[in-house]
Amino acid sequence: MKPIIWKLIPTDEAEAERLHQELKIPLVFCRLLLQRGIRTIEDARIFFRHDLANTHHPFLMKDMDVAVERLDRALQNGERILLYGDYDVDGTTSVALMYAFLSGFYANLDYYLPNRDKEGYGVSLQGVEYARETGCSLVVAMDCGIKAHKAIELAKSYGIDFIVCDHHLPEGGLPEAVACLDPKREDCLYPYKELSGCGVAFKLAQGLALQHNVPQEELASLLDLVAVSTACDIVHMTGENRIFAHFGMQRLNRSPRIGLWAMMQKINRPFPLDISDVVFGIGPMINAAGRLADAREAVRLLLSVDKNSALDYAGQLVQRNKDRRQMDQSTAEAAQRMFREKSDWTSRKSTVLFEPNWHKGIIGIVASRMVEAFHKPTVILTESNGKAVGSARSVAGFDLYSALQACEDLFYTFGGHAHAAGMQLPVENVAAFEERFEQVVSGSILPEIENPQMDVSAKLRFEEVTPEFWKMLKRFEPFGPHNPNPMFWAENVLDSGKSRILENNHVKLSLRQEGSNVVLNGIGFGLGKKYEAVEGKTFDILFHLREEEWQGYRSIGLYVKDIR
Repeated sequence: MKPIIWKLIPTDEAEAERLHQELKIPLVFCRLLLQRGIRTIEDARIFFRHDLANTHHPFLMKDMDVAVERLDRALQNGERILLYGDYDVDGTTSVALMYAFLSGFYANLDYYLPNRDKEGYGVSLQGVEYARETGCSLVVAMDCGIKAHKAIELAKSYGIDFIVCDHHLPEGGLPEAVACLDPKREDCLYPYKELSGCGVAFKLAQGLALQHNVPQEELASLLDLVAVSTACDIVHMTGENRIFAHFGMQRLNRSPRIGLWAMMQKINRPFPLDISDVVFGIGPMINAAGRLADAREAVRLLLSVDKNSALDYAGQLVQRNKDRRQMDQSTAEAAQRMFREKSDWTSRKSTVLFEPNWHKGIIGIVASRMVEAFHKPTVILTESNGKAVGSARSVAGFDLYSALQACEDLFYTFGGHAHAAGMQLPVENVAAFEERFEQVVSGSILPEIENPQMDVSAKLRFEEVTPEFWKMLKRFEPFGPHNPNPMFWAENVLDSGKSRILENNHVKLSLRQEGSNVVLNGIGFGLGKKYEAVEGKTFDILFHLREEEWQGYRSIGLYVKDIR
């Protein structure tokens, strides 16, 4: 692994001092606000006081009036409605949200999630055929559909209408749906562009509720699902998303729906849960259904009304996730060996690997593991239905989507964004793609992003970490992209005498700073060898703060990310 560059985020100290005088909060928190673009008392007030009144009216979204009218007509006429979602967390929570909302007053509903292996991502032709065979005249597609031109055209020929609730960039114009709800449409003036697919589905539910004067409080029970999708789909944790996530996490911790409660019982994480518990605990369980089996298992669990059956379903997902973990670990190890066997692996700027027998459901995870190990834009390919099918992941600062566009003529299809993407191509094009992709990356990647970098919010001394400090830091939650969990830098720390190496290269840390008697305890995952190199000396650490509980006693601990 390349050495990590520690980079303090540039902050205007005069501006930080001004905010400090106005807000009367510690200077370090003023720096954090400025790093988030918050420069006024009013902006800070909105940031710190979560209020559903600060979310936007659903009818500001282009086509919302048309979508609500068509959905309302289907309900009035007793039409059969199919709720269609992608097989990942965002798609499954979207389907569960819309089903939970509509089934409270309407029964003629069905849901469909495509099979990852047989149908692939998005609205499939098989899904349209299922709608026709089961007598559905309206399909609500969530977290997908904005690029489904052929499938929606086929549906239209059958007399089936589509409402699309998506958050991906449209390509080649809009499909022939009755309504396309997507804040990223060029002609959509909705003020917030970064909703998850489930967030867009929630706005549709909001729109229908407003049409019928349903109290908005009745929709609050759906926000736990919006929070799970917002966290796991790695959308911006700003504005409307952050408000939804805040109230959704409150509900998750105080009165979770039975399916989420069952999952939390199975992952055995102490309350209160935070966003990282959702991303690394609940998210992988939901995803495991679509990766290794049938995503409908996850929807069935999210819609459970009986605790015992929910615990059974959750147990099945725990087992699937264990199977998935074992599979992706062995595959990632094989991929690393394969890459190192290339004679020029150290000088290559990218990684492209093809192995026909790798499982299609885990190649995205393997691509992420390769980026962690080698810090190069990576594409992992396997074979499915006679085609090479790939999943790509990027390094921070490199636009993966643009690089793949330069290889477009080699693909059947591709899609994604700057950080992650997928593609299908003829098997015979793999070698040409590997070389073209390497040429494109070599010619465009900037030297400063070739090494991994950690952005550091501020330097911090251990004596500053008080209960009051922790209480203030909690007000910055929920954390996520564009509102990251602050990374702090502590200089000249020493082992207090109680640190020890654990299994699997982890290290349990008990540290104090030179000139201070304050001791903070923590964990460093995968940092055992780095700790051994500095043991007995003073060293610096990068860390997040986290609350730890032991035998009913809570304390503030270190989650150490790097040592030098």
